[in-house]
Amino acid sequence: MKRISIGSWAYTIGPYEKDPVDFDTVCTKLVALGFDGVELGGFPPHPNPDDTDQAGREEVVEKMKSWGLSFSGLAANLWGEQLINTDDQTKYIEEFTKNCKFCNDLGIQGIRVDSVQPPTIFGEVDEATAFERVTTTWRRCAEIAADHGLYVTWEFEPGFAFNKPSDVTRILDAVPNDNFGVLYDTSHGHMCAVVGARHPGEAETLEGGQLELIEKLSGRINHVHLIDSDDTCHKDADGNDETSMHLPFGDGVVDFDPIVDRLFKEDIGHDWWTIDLCFWPDAWSATEQCKKSIDSFVAQRA
Repeated sequence: MKRISIGSWAYTIGPYEKDPVDFDTVCTKLVALGFDGVELGGFPPHPNPDDTDQAGREEVVEKMKSWGLSFSGLAANLWGEQLINTDDQTKYIEEFTKNCKFCNDLGIQGIRVDSVQPPTIFGEVDEATAFERVTTTWRRCAEIAADHGLYVTWEFEPGFAFNKPSDVTRILDAVPNDNFGVLYDTSHGHMCAVVGARHPGEAETLEGGQLELIEKLSGRINHVHLIDSDDTCHKDADGNDETSMHLPFGDGVVDFDPIVDRLFKEDIGHDWWTIDLCFWPDAWSATEQCKKSIDSFVAQRA
C-alpha cells in the first residue's frame, strides 16, 4: 500500500499567490478527503523555518497529530539563494542546514532540492563549472542531511539547469551519497524524456519515454510525485516557458498504467506518493478528483 499526500505549495503560489489557502484549512480538507499526509512547502504563509519559532513548531506537530496527518517531505525554500552563478555556496548551505533543523523539529524525513537557476544560466556560467558547483554543494548537503537523519531528493525539471536525462544520471553518479537521490515527478519525467522541453542545445529525448528514464534512474529514486502533463510548460509572467504544467489526472496525455506499474515496483525507501498540482489554476477544487484517481491506481495494484 501507499500513503498519499499532496504538496501544500499548490495552494500558496502561482494562481494562489495573492489569495493563499491557510495551512489549517488545507489540512482540514485533506483529512476530509482521506489523505494520509501533506508535503510541506516551507515558505509563507505555511509553516516555515523563518516564521515559525520553536513554540510554533511544537504547535504544528500537535495539530498534525490531532488531524491524524503526517508530513511526507519538505520543499525547502532555497530559490532565493545562488547555487550555480556563484563560486561561494556558503549561504545556500547555511539555508539548507536551517531547513534540516526545521525538518527535525517537525518530524519530516526528506528534504527536496533543485538546481535553483534556469537552464539559460549556461549563457553565463559554462556547464562544466556549473556541474562542479552543484555536485560539490550537494555532496556537502547530503552529509549535513545525514547528520540530521534525513534524505535529500533532487527534483529535476525543465525550469532548472541539468534537465536532460543524461544530466540526471551524471549528477547522481557525482553525488553518490546513500541518502541522496532523485525525485521522480511524472510530469517532469514526461517533459524531460518525451518532449525535451527547455533542453539547452539539442533536445535529448528517450525512445522508451518515461519507462526508459525510470529504468535509468532505478535504485536512486527516493521520492515520487504523480500528476499529468499536456506536453506544455507553465508560462511565467512574460509568457515564456518556465516549468512543466501539472494537470489533474486524465486532463493530459500521460499513459499512467505502465508508469504506475513500474514505480510501484521501485523501492524508494518509504511508502509515500505525493500529488503535485503546482501552478494549476484551480488546484483547490481539483484535489478531490486527484485523490480519487491516485486511490484507484493504488487499489488496482494492492
